[in-house]
Amino acid sequence: MIVSRRKIQSVLNYLNLKVKMKRRFKISTTNSKHNLPIAPNRINRDFYSSTSDKVYVGDITYISTKQGWLYLATVIDVYSRKVVGWSMDDSMRTSLVNDALLMAIKRRNPNKGLIYHTDRGSQYASYEHRDLLKSNGIVQSMSRKGDCWDNAVAESFFHSLKTELTYHETFYTKTQANEKIFEYIEIFYNRQRLHSTNNYMSPSDYEEKMLQLEMVS
Repeated sequence: MIVSRRKIQSVLNYLNLKVKMKRRFKISTTNSKHNLPIAPNRINRDFYSSTSDKVYVGDITYISTKQGWLYLATVIDVYSRKVVGWSMDDSMRTSLVNDALLMAIKRRNPNKGLIYHTDRGSQYASYEHRDLLKSNGIVQSMSRKGDCWDNAVAESFFHSLKTELTYHETFYTKTQANEKIFEYIEIFYNRQRLHSTNNYMSPSDYEEKMLQLEMVS
């Protein structure tokens, strides 16, 4: 539908709705200045997968609270854009990203050969993280240096999380932030939020429908 901005504003006023706007504030969560091994970029911005649990992407972001920063690591299945693993902590240690990936592995039990794509952050390049990938038969992939578009799926999720939740909430404690983010991921984003890539179905509904179609065929 083609409508004017004035018409949209009129409808918003009638429904007593306000647009949530993104705030401009950013700190870096990626430390790529290290001498750890770097994996090649195996997906090259091809964020499509014909089946689930073939390509995952991971990343880290920060959440502001009155008690200080809270860091969130996520693992997303490219197939449905579902958040299949996540973890939160007070610091960006390697355990933060390992815990998120371990949740995804326990939940989904992916076959060997899964590609896991991230940025070049020291957490993802660490020996502890690489050992976790190797022990589970996961193939590591990394973005080019300083190129956020190489991990656009993860960046898109964080944009949605912050635009729809964290920029408009005051978290007085880290526990409160943890609870709200849990609700956003597990109840809203995975099960209710419509996604254009999924033909406007939620990630969970999309996976369920595709599974039903596979069973029929």
